[in-house]
Amino acid sequence: MNIGIVCYPTFGGSGVVATELGKGLAQRGHKVHFISYSQPVRLDYFSENIFFHEVSVLKYPLFEHEPYETALASKMVDIVKSDQLDLLHVHYAIPHASAAMLAKMILKEQGIDIPVITTLHGTDITLVGREATFEPVVSWSINHSDGVTAVSESLKQDTYANFHIKRDIRVIPNFIDFTRFSKKPKEHFKKAIAPNGERILVHTSNFRKVKRVEDVIRVFARVAEAMPARLLLIGDGPERSHMEKICRELNTCDKVTFLGKQEAIEEILSVCDLFIMPSESESFGLAALEAMACEVPVLSSNAGGIPEVNIHGETGFMSNVGDVEDMAHHAITLLSDDDMLLRFRKQALAQAQRFDLEKVIVEYTDFYEETVLRKKVLV
Repeated sequence: MNIGIVCYPTFGGSGVVATELGKGLAQRGHKVHFISYSQPVRLDYFSENIFFHEVSVLKYPLFEHEPYETALASKMVDIVKSDQLDLLHVHYAIPHASAAMLAKMILKEQGIDIPVITTLHGTDITLVGREATFEPVVSWSINHSDGVTAVSESLKQDTYANFHIKRDIRVIPNFIDFTRFSKKPKEHFKKAIAPNGERILVHTSNFRKVKRVEDVIRVFARVAEAMPARLLLIGDGPERSHMEKICRELNTCDKVTFLGKQEAIEEILSVCDLFIMPSESESFGLAALEAMACEVPVLSSNAGGIPEVNIHGETGFMSNVGDVEDMAHHAITLLSDDDMLLRFRKQALAQAQRFDLEKVIVEYTDFYEETVLRKKVLV
């Protein structure tokens, strides 16, 4: 198939999933055209089946805000026609789905009926899309897409609860590429971080309030009181300075390392003992899945789609959002018992294997073919 993928190019989950999906499709012989305002960060190698089309936005004094959605729709029209795409797969409702609907209407007037599949990822539904300003457009875009998927059952139900949706939503989960995410032999790295055998805890995110990164620091402080431990923080974002302030208040700065944004996350995860995800809202929990693929158990909240990934008492532990004491109790219990920790490591890997990229790509390609065929039958 000849597929157009529209996504954000950043480190966020939707952009990562869209890019990895496109790379996987290309490896299986499909032609994949990425359409975005810059090259996706995970699009890091050459393939004869991968193409990138940059969306350029006119800088004109009349516009206080650059009209990206209009430019994106125009670019989609151009690429569908010039490269004869079979379908458009847009990731994240705002503004990609609405821009795709505009492109679809323009193309239809020119005799081209392009199927559009929209994938919902999380905050496009649970946070941004619920704003009264956007709700009518989001609902309309979902209802007029030829196919819609959500990354978890939880997100699917949130979508039905918060929007006026009159169509079916297919759940196709996020996935893990085991050719990249697996436990690596990095004992020398572990020795450098924890020279005295300290337990290594880790958190990775974009450091926004919804990730409750302050809870990460507070849980770690309790763990560090009970045993020698280190905390690695991967990522960056608006809560970074606040996290540093909490570290100073709790006197844990010498045990906490801010690593910033990292490409080779799997190498860092490979030396860790516990991944912390205390999020207030998570549509799926992709970062937790990446940790589990590297045999790292997960300490998480029970928000959103996380329970569909992290199994309490088997692959890690879950607590209510904000219950730092309970999270710390579970962390100390697990990290104090070598046999339990080893068992949880194995169980985390087994659970992650359920979300293998190979399996999920089949679900997507089947959905593509089903949507295109249904479109042809209707015509």
